[in-house]
Amino acid sequence: MANDLLHIKDAYYFEVPRFLWKSRKTDRTDFPPHYVRLDPEYQDWEADRLAKDLAQLADGGVAAPPPEALLRAYHAWRDEHANFASPFDRFLEESPEQQWFQRPLCLGKYAKRQQDESAEAWAIRQGGAEKLRGKWETIKAQADDVKAYDAESPAWSAEKIEQYNRQLDGKIVIPQPFGTLRNNYEPESGFCISKFMILELLVAGLLLLAFRKLAEKVVDGRPARGKLWNLFEGFLVFIREKIALPAIGEHDADRFVPLLWTLFMFILGCNLLGMLPWLGAPTGSFSVTLGLALVTLATVLLSGSKQFGVWGFWKNQVPHMGLPLPLAIFVVPMIFAIEVLGLLIKHLVLGIRLLANMVAGHLVLLAIMGLAVAAAPSPNYWITAVVAVVGSAVFSLLELFVAFLQAYVFTFLSALFIGAAIHHH
Repeated sequence: MANDLLHIKDAYYFEVPRFLWKSRKTDRTDFPPHYVRLDPEYQDWEADRLAKDLAQLADGGVAAPPPEALLRAYHAWRDEHANFASPFDRFLEESPEQQWFQRPLCLGKYAKRQQDESAEAWAIRQGGAEKLRGKWETIKAQADDVKAYDAESPAWSAEKIEQYNRQLDGKIVIPQPFGTLRNNYEPESGFCISKFMILELLVAGLLLLAFRKLAEKVVDGRPARGKLWNLFEGFLVFIREKIALPAIGEHDADRFVPLLWTLFMFILGCNLLGMLPWLGAPTGSFSVTLGLALVTLATVLLSGSKQFGVWGFWKNQVPHMGLPLPLAIFVVPMIFAIEVLGLLIKHLVLGIRLLANMVAGHLVLLAIMGLAVAAAPSPNYWITAVVAVVGSAVFSLLELFVAFLQAYVFTFLSALFIGAAIHHH
């Protein structure tokens, strides 16, 4: 789901009110490359080049229709809503009618062995398909050339430039020095920098500065002074006394307090960014919450292996039951498989739980504000508007509470998993 108002989905731009960031580009070369690639004129130019270059695949069994017929079919396919702004190469690779192309390259349903195909024929077809796919990737790379398009094609009209400027009003597109974008929400290739990545770095940088400053204040054993530093120290004491000690134990808790404190503050910071206008909560992305869950899983595996050794850690997954040998031969492997699967599932659910709680609040706010939009033509619109405004304010306060609660829940569960890993079952 992509919603420009609530920023539920990660994107490759920051959005602000249109009047704060007006796009005043005057030439096609001023626009981000992916805007040019999504333009129908560029896609037609690229499609014409690709249709002509398909002759290079003829020796591999690719019998292409005449370019004119192929381009007509492409335009009809692109006009369908599901294929809007899709390039010519995706038309060849995905359209069900282009089997003449997909079969020799083993794409789509032809990517696996057919029922009526022998193993020898399948191996031969696979070898030929790999060569064809290599040629096809080369052809695509050569055809996708924005600079050549700028040099060969007439300039965009003033009307088109103004139309794209209106689309870019309020959108601060993030430069991509290490990759290319397919659109504002999807990467095409390379390493692309998204909005949530920048926000995560912002939170990490602020925490690094704050932790360093706090450490300097208490390095000599002096008590922290000042409201902000007392607040940070209060968080630290709470995490140590109420999370680490009960879940991990007094003997080992202090070793993991820095990790738990960092997890808590980082998640809290990311959650709170979702309360600020025009930003968004990075924890509303599964890639972020899954990454945090993997940090906990890695800590569990490493700390458990350090405590008991690699063999001892995995042996510890099965509790000692004193079963007779004939029964243990069958029961123990099954219990081990269940425990290992459970170990992975509970860390996966750790990430999903945080994601679901952060996204759910935004969806509720979207639904409440949608009431005002839906009731706009009604003569009693003001009643719905008041309900929407009051409801949004109340749920925003609830979201603020959830931001703290979910940071606590994630940290507490992480402590429980670490404590279980370093103690015998």
